[in-house]
Amino acid sequence: MGYYKMDILIVILLPLIGTTLGAGCVFFLKNDIKPLVQKGLLGFASGIMVAAAVWSLLIPALTMSDDMGKLSFIPAVVGFGVGMLFLLVMDIIIPHLHIDSDKPEGLKSSLKNKTMLVLAVTLHNIPEGMAVGVTFASLGLGRNDITAAGAIALSIGIAIQNFPEGAIISLPLKSGGTSRKKAFLLGMISGVVEPIAALITILLASIVVPILPYLLSFAAGAMIYVVVEELIPEASEGEHSNIGTIGFAIGFMIMMVLDVALG
Repeated sequence: MGYYKMDILIVILLPLIGTTLGAGCVFFLKNDIKPLVQKGLLGFASGIMVAAAVWSLLIPALTMSDDMGKLSFIPAVVGFGVGMLFLLVMDIIIPHLHIDSDKPEGLKSSLKNKTMLVLAVTLHNIPEGMAVGVTFASLGLGRNDITAAGAIALSIGIAIQNFPEGAIISLPLKSGGTSRKKAFLLGMISGVVEPIAALITILLASIVVPILPYLLSFAAGAMIYVVVEELIPEASEGEHSNIGTIGFAIGFMIMMVLDVALG
C-alpha cells in the first residue's frame, strides 16, 4: 500500500516536473521564444487541454452517471458549468498579467508585473492539478471508469504541455531584467499549485464519494475556460495564427493517443 501511495505521489508531481524542466530553459536559451514558436506552443497546450477535458474527464463523468438513465448528463453539465464559473470568478478577483500584455486584470493591486505574470500561469494550473487529482481519486475509490494507465496518461499529457508553459514564463522574466535563477524559481513556483490542487481534490473526493462525476466535469469546465479565454486568443492574435491552429491539432492528437492507447 505504501508503494502504491508513493507511485501516486510521483505521478501527481509529473506536471510540476514538466513546468520545472520548461523553466530550466532559462539557463540554456539566450533569447525569448520567438513569437511564431510561442503561438505554436500555446496552440499545442490548448489541444492537450481540450482532448484531456473530453477523454479523461467528461466521458468518464458521463459513464459514472449511467445509473441516472436519461438524466446521466446532469453531473457533467452542472460540474462543467460550475467549473467555468469558478475560473471566471478567479479571473475577475485575482490580480494577474498575461504574457505580452502590460494591462493587468483582476482586482487592482500594487503587485509587481512579474508577480502578476506568475499568478496568471498559477491560475491556469489549478484546474490541471484538479484534473490529475480527481482521476486518481476515482482509482482510490475502486471505480473502473478510469484506469491507472489512463490517469497516468493524463498526468503525462499535462506535464508535456507544462514544459512550454514553464519556458514561456521564465524567459520573458529573464529578458525583463530578472536573474536567471530567480526567473527559473518563479517559473517553477507557478506549477507548485498543481500537486497541491491534486491532493486537495483527492481528499475531497474520498470524503464525498457521490460528487466524483461533478468534480471530473468541474475540472473539465475550468480547463476549457482557460483554453477559450486565454490560450486560443493569445495563439491567434496577429499574423500567422495558423501556427497556433497547427499546434492545437498536434497537442490534441498527442493527448488523444495517450488517453486511448494507455487508457
